[in-house]
Amino acid sequence: MFRPCIDLHDGRVKQIVGGSIDDARPDALRTNFTSEKPPAWFAERYRRDNLRGGHVIQLGPGNGEAAREALAAWPGGLQIGGGITADNAAGWIDSGASHVIVTSWLFRDGQLDEDRIRQLGQAVDPARLVIDLSCRKRDGDYFVVTDRWQTFTDLRINADTLGCLAKRCDEFLIHGVDVEGLGQGIDEALVQLIAEHSPIPATYAGGARSMDDLRRVTELGQGQVHLTIGSALDLFGGDGVRYEEAVAFNREQGEC
Repeated sequence: MFRPCIDLHDGRVKQIVGGSIDDARPDALRTNFTSEKPPAWFAERYRRDNLRGGHVIQLGPGNGEAAREALAAWPGGLQIGGGITADNAAGWIDSGASHVIVTSWLFRDGQLDEDRIRQLGQAVDPARLVIDLSCRKRDGDYFVVTDRWQTFTDLRINADTLGCLAKRCDEFLIHGVDVEGLGQGIDEALVQLIAEHSPIPATYAGGARSMDDLRRVTELGQGQVHLTIGSALDLFGGDGVRYEEAVAFNREQGEC
């Protein structure tokens, strides 16, 4: 199924090449698209078409107001990620998010912090939690990356990881960072890995360039793995996928 997104950078809706956000090297940022439309415009569009499960991602500081604007345009229809901790998670649910998405805060010194997972589970119902396991490939394995995808952790994406963490959340969000924003096709091996080993629904993002990618992810995922389409989507200046065609695909599948 198609899952929509609203990526925010400096308070504006953008599409950025994965891994190019680097505070130490601001000139390395590669932006594919910057919208003149406000976040609420996209949220209202998704609401009109009943596209649930989409995510609003804050790429760095200065996006709080824009994120709340999007959530207010569709209360309960969008997930929120970026800078989420046990201290602010409940506040984002109160602001209208259906789920909070957490990555970097769950890790300390490259290790998954069990105490922080427990704190998060106490702050919000695990049924409102999405764990972001966005990853990059190293030495033949996929490892979770944090800090805007710049820092490798020791956590591999495999059956053990997915099976264990599935007990602590409602869904996974997994960006294939090596192909994110490039529009050169999905990381099919990663999608296959998720499809085979995730006991709960997951959204994959990264590299989607055509409706064929959406059909392929749906086929591999057997209803458990969804696809976010970013830079290829005509809403974000792309020419690979028409938004209306993606919505029509979901309707054919009985999703909206």
